[in-house]
Amino acid sequence: MAAAQEKFTVGPVTAAPGTTASGTIQIPPRSGDEGTSLPISVINGVRPGPVLALVAGVHGMEYPPILALQNLLRSIDPATLAGTVIMVHVANMPSFLGRTIYYSPVDGHNLNRVFPGKADGTISERIADTITREVIERATHVVDLHCGDGNESLRPYSYWITTGAPEVAAAGRAMALAFGMDHIIVDRERPADVQASVYLSNTAITRGKPALTIEAGGMAQSDPESIAHIERGVAGILRHLEMRREGPAAATTPIFLEHSHVLRSSFTGIFYPLVEKGQTVSHGTLIGRVTDFHGKVLEEIEAPLAGEVLYVVGTPPMNKGEPVAFIASPAPRPSSEWTMNGRSAGSLSENPRVSPAGSP
Repeated sequence: MAAAQEKFTVGPVTAAPGTTASGTIQIPPRSGDEGTSLPISVINGVRPGPVLALVAGVHGMEYPPILALQNLLRSIDPATLAGTVIMVHVANMPSFLGRTIYYSPVDGHNLNRVFPGKADGTISERIADTITREVIERATHVVDLHCGDGNESLRPYSYWITTGAPEVAAAGRAMALAFGMDHIIVDRERPADVQASVYLSNTAITRGKPALTIEAGGMAQSDPESIAHIERGVAGILRHLEMRREGPAAATTPIFLEHSHVLRSSFTGIFYPLVEKGQTVSHGTLIGRVTDFHGKVLEEIEAPLAGEVLYVVGTPPMNKGEPVAFIASPAPRPSSEWTMNGRSAGSLSENPRVSPAGSP
């Protein structure tokens, strides 16, 4: 990996020290699909430092991260930057242009379930392979920027992924605090296999690179509050990594959510939510119901644990097996006790019920 104070190249894009360069990585056609493109930017600082990869648009209807990177491209000054920032502006162009939730309209795959990808695979697998080789492999730190998809009403939160080497997990926790979200999911269930890492952020972690996944926004909205939340978080990461001198302070009293569960529908039909994002629910609270297309109730979905609703589907269409809501409850210890030393590190040796698929 080239030192940050030298010219830095990602795909066809090269940025000299103290400059910003943008361009497109082309993913050629194969097996009947038309191929696609990855719009990227490289902001190369004037001093040595980390290489931070920021990836938006893994799911095409998650708009605030995409728009936040547009603003950050203008606001991050390479003349005052140590290290390099790599931006993937829209990771899943087929989904973005096709306005689809979760899945690619070309191959039906969820891009965030096919990492590290395949060079000779479907379009989603080739996108994942390109991001793995050209972006993750070049980076020292990775932030995968998400929000609630076009059907999800979501309150902001982030994931602290504890799998991987202890030092990588510790660095990931520090990144989560630096991003500043006041709710942090403790995720212990990501795969450890480098060749089957599944998720983008986990692909970095299995390669020894600290990574973070964040969620801010939803329902296909482009609200300024969510965009600003992401911009502030990235500014906190830049300060934390000493890539810039100024930036917001890290979160000091976040809520660590140790137990979480994704509720899924057993039927295809029409979904009626009965709770809202951010609502506190008890065990057994009715979260929503699914009816058939004539109004007959097929299923009533109850909360399997007490906690907070981090997201709930806010649109009527529902397919069997898809999420309807995500509920999480706090760790049974003060946030200040969460260190990376033995069991006080969030009881990393324990294994409560945790779903790694909080957001598709």
